[in-house]
Amino acid sequence: MNDILYQSRFLKACRREKTDVTPVWLMRQAGRYMKSYRALRAKHSFLEMCRTPELAARVTVDAVDQLGVDAAILFSDILLILQAFGRELRYESEVGPVVTPALTEARLVGRLPRISVDESLGFVFEAVRLARAGLPPSLPLIGFAGAPFTLAAYLIEGGKSHQFVKTRSFMYQHPAEWDRLMGKLSDATSDYLRGQIDAGVQAVQVFDSWVGCLSPADYRNSVLPYTERIVASVRSRVPVIYFGTQTAALLPWMKKTGCDVMGLDWRVDLKEEWDRLGRTAVMGNLDPAVLLASRADIKRNAEAILRSVAGRPGHIFNLGHGVLPTTPPDHVKYLVDVVHRFSGARSRLS
Repeated sequence: MNDILYQSRFLKACRREKTDVTPVWLMRQAGRYMKSYRALRAKHSFLEMCRTPELAARVTVDAVDQLGVDAAILFSDILLILQAFGRELRYESEVGPVVTPALTEARLVGRLPRISVDESLGFVFEAVRLARAGLPPSLPLIGFAGAPFTLAAYLIEGGKSHQFVKTRSFMYQHPAEWDRLMGKLSDATSDYLRGQIDAGVQAVQVFDSWVGCLSPADYRNSVLPYTERIVASVRSRVPVIYFGTQTAALLPWMKKTGCDVMGLDWRVDLKEEWDRLGRTAVMGNLDPAVLLASRADIKRNAEAILRSVAGRPGHIFNLGHGVLPTTPPDHVKYLVDVVHRFSGARSRLS
């Protein structure tokens, strides 16, 4: 990694070093709320865009050009890796992702192949290379993958769920096969993230979207060891962000993965959780719905978060989840400007 990237605001914040302004990027900063994205989607399916390196790279770079954020995140999807395991992935209107066939029996875990990420996900690595070439030399690029629990939940449920009863039942009733499944997923995810790093990303985020359905004891015993394995496989090379939703009860245990940055959703008080977590960088945590309100509401809520942490090194401003599809694009750009202006003014006074 060159020095200009190493000294970027985003990577300095990952290391809990002081920055001139609070760095900001947004989950789903490339998405349906953007006119340029919708123009491409009118011609290509979502999965076609993910699987076409030139399109994925273009969407990644377009978002940065339009928003002025401090990091890019690769346009992709956490479920692409499940296709490598022989699953069909499709997106249905009003339903979301559908994974078939679902993993309905414990004995089927043994049939899941050992995958080669170069063969099955090489298009993602090419998208990384193209995006890296199209971005400013000083702007970091973030890669990502789904965490083993969340991938297992999609495999077992066959799609989204509210209670994840099938997944939790599988975990309780078939501990040996659960261990085997989580091992396969964590090994593949480690390979996948290493491939993205080799291709040119400067940080990675592990998305554990559905882990908040678990109790602390179940997370500690049945999930933590596998996520630890992933973090340990890559964090000597790049910073690792770990993010989940509805995880307030799990955050102290999630920190034990060894991640460099803990992502916080909007359901927690950022300062209180940061004080509780101690020595770590944090990312978050504006409610995405605030961006549907007025500019005055955006300014007030964003500044409240920034004021609460008072410029403490290690804060990366983000939403508490992804940008909503109906968000006005100018509101997103306005948020980035507010974060930079307010945090910059505080930095000059300190």
